[in-house]
Amino acid sequence: MSYVTATAQLMCPFGDVGGPLMVTSQQKFLIDGKPVATIQDAAPMANIPTMGMCKNPANPMVAAATAAALGVLTPQPCIPATTAWIPGSKATTMAGGKPCLSNECTCMCAYGGVISITNPGQTKVN
Repeated sequence: MSYVTATAQLMCPFGDVGGPLMVTSQQKFLIDGKPVATIQDAAPMANIPTMGMCKNPANPMVAAATAAALGVLTPQPCIPATTAWIPGSKATTMAGGKPCLSNECTCMCAYGGVISITNPGQTKVN
């Protein structure tokens, strides 16, 4: 398990690009000079960035564009609709009174995507 920091890389299977996590929940506790993320860093756009173009038909914008294109899947700009990291954090470490985010967590998008952490943002030292 690794703790997640600002600039950790995120990816959604329905997006065409990944993006960096933005930590806003606390700025005091650092790893490698970067703020440690907590489970409260799940807000769309404030913490979870756009993932390029969304190709999930459960997204109303994609569904509408696909219908207009007579059933041809038509990706639309990603606008994350996230609420919480799950399963939260198995770690007992707290940052600013909030549980730290671990690289094992995922964040659900209301349109069906499961956002995962592809790089936790911290450097491992041997």
